[in-house]
Amino acid sequence: MPVMGTSWGRYPLAKQKIASMHWRDTAIPQADGTVLPYGNGRSYGDVCTNDGGTLIAMRGLDRYMAFDAERGTLRCEAGVLFSEILDLIVPRGWFLPVTPGTRFVTVGGAIANDVHGKNHHRAGTFGDHVLRFELLRSDDARIECSRDEHADLFTATIGGLGLTGIVTWAEFALQRIASPWMATETRRFGNLSEFFALSEASERDHDYVVAWVDCAASASLGRGVFISANHAAADSPTGQKPRRGSLGVPFTPPISLVNPLSVRAFNEMYFRAAREGKAVSHYVPYFYPLDAIGEWNRIYGPRGFLQYQCVVPPQNAQQATAELLDRIAASGKGSFLTVLKVFADRAPAGILSFPRAGTTLALDFPNNGAATFSLLDRLDDIVAAAGGAVYPAKDARMSGDRFRAYFPRWQDMLPHIDPRFSSGFWRRVTE
Repeated sequence: MPVMGTSWGRYPLAKQKIASMHWRDTAIPQADGTVLPYGNGRSYGDVCTNDGGTLIAMRGLDRYMAFDAERGTLRCEAGVLFSEILDLIVPRGWFLPVTPGTRFVTVGGAIANDVHGKNHHRAGTFGDHVLRFELLRSDDARIECSRDEHADLFTATIGGLGLTGIVTWAEFALQRIASPWMATETRRFGNLSEFFALSEASERDHDYVVAWVDCAASASLGRGVFISANHAAADSPTGQKPRRGSLGVPFTPPISLVNPLSVRAFNEMYFRAAREGKAVSHYVPYFYPLDAIGEWNRIYGPRGFLQYQCVVPPQNAQQATAELLDRIAASGKGSFLTVLKVFADRAPAGILSFPRAGTTLALDFPNNGAATFSLLDRLDDIVAAAGGAVYPAKDARMSGDRFRAYFPRWQDMLPHIDPRFSSGFWRRVTE
């Protein structure tokens, strides 16, 4: 029976059936209509929904297959969470090569969205570290893909939004670390010029760089907090370990708790409370601050929220980023959390991989209906004029025309898409 479901952004609603895979050697479950693999549902828009079709729940494929603690490689099924992998490898001196801002994503989801993190300038995307995987197609073919075998399917599947088939298992390289601690340095900046100078200087000596920027204070547009970090040495001082478990949002409030007043108050407090200087942090709060709040997406109320992440090329980065922040500030709909970072000039790992040379800005907006969609359309105008792009994994409303302009190689995907696989996102931007 069809059930209503959503992504992490809780918009849009989709009526879909649910089937599950529990063993990697079984066939794709029988279903009417189209199918789509579904990991842990941490995408924000409709790339992980299949209105009118069937989702194949993949968390049942949660087994490890091989861990080489000498070479630093791991082979596991596609439903294993990054959090589970970290629990296994960190005590043994290894870390994920690339991680997004939540550890509650599956390996299959990380490949499908070619996730990126704070170390793109050094390590690229997760797809850059995938060595091989098995792809199960709807005709029951099982194809082992790598950069040397079936390379066309390999690059189509990385960042391919789950449309080429089901990744049953994957093997990827890990990063050696000496401890679970991070040596961090925090600095405030007053405007975008200072941000770009800090970013350029910090990337030379730090594996991880990222900034929070205040997009609600029109009088101080572009101010923010810059945080750079490296994995700490084995003999470095340690701090306080995070407690197990988390706070949680127990229910969905009738209205969004994120509004212009609360956003301005939070932004002001966060900027002034930032402690400048060097410190030591455990990797969990450094990489995954929001994971400490269970079901935090509920604070946006029953209508959910829309995340917007874009990238604009280097030659237009400062001007376009300033225009984006100015447009947001003028709208009075500032984002609760606004993340700013520079992507390196690296070849994409997949046909539809999002990261490219330039500056990326990620924002969250409560879903206030037409006003929110109108604002995001205006942001699209700025991004498109600058020659940039919007991230499909965090999108719920970009037009087909915009998508095709952002991803000019999108038609190269068509020969590799499994005919039984589709999603709400793909139908929206291609049909």
